[in-house]
Amino acid sequence: MSKETAEQLREELEKVFNDADYPIEEPMELIPVLPDGAGTTFEAGDVSVGVMEFGSEYADYQDYPYETAEALIDDLMTGFHEEGLFD
Repeated sequence: MSKETAEQLREELEKVFNDADYPIEEPMELIPVLPDGAGTTFEAGDVSVGVMEFGSEYADYQDYPYETAEALIDDLMTGFHEEGLFD
């Protein structure tokens, strides 16, 4: 895993999710802040992850509601690491 790639992906997530209106009770509330809605893909280095994967592959790492973007992003990043996205 490239630490730089992980940091870049975190920055991409922050750019988008910092604009959400917290608290967020469920994932569908994030759709309005996504640049391409449900078709949004976050990319960093050779890593690409679509928001649809958040619910299918990384749902077990999310614990709604979220009070802050940081808490949501921390959980997503944990899931990405645990599931080998950066391997």
